[in-house]
Amino acid sequence: MELTDEIILPLPRDTVWAALNDPRILQAAVPGCETFDPDGDDSYKVVLAASVGPIKARFAGRMTLRDRRPPDGYALSFEGSGGAAGNAKGSADVQLYAEGDGTRLVYRSEAQVAGRLAQVGARLIDGVARKMAAAFFKRFTDALLNEQAA
Repeated sequence: MELTDEIILPLPRDTVWAALNDPRILQAAVPGCETFDPDGDDSYKVVLAASVGPIKARFAGRMTLRDRRPPDGYALSFEGSGGAAGNAKGSADVQLYAEGDGTRLVYRSEAQVAGRLAQVGARLIDGVARKMAAAFFKRFTDALLNEQAA
């Protein structure tokens, strides 16, 4: 499943680029994130809690930033296991465009699940994936704007 959306941020592109590479802001942006620990260059061990319909799980996995094109964008990926609930993986391609005094952030994300999660139905999975992608970029925006205001 693929999702595409965009956000206009009232900040310069370099500021948004720096935030996309700040582990504190990334951790704040990941919905349900419990841990976000460095694990080598551009890689983090992540534990997050998520619910898909009646299935609740804690996913332990890795988030990796790749294909960096400062300050134009990068790709990020997540792959994790939720134990008996199954596995999840996803990726997002993030592009930044200067737009006046602000920045247009455009993202395209994909998600896949396996195991019990895959049994709840594609429509439910699609809805949860859309909600999580939207929540990530909303939380990212909020964290970035709050940091700029401080």
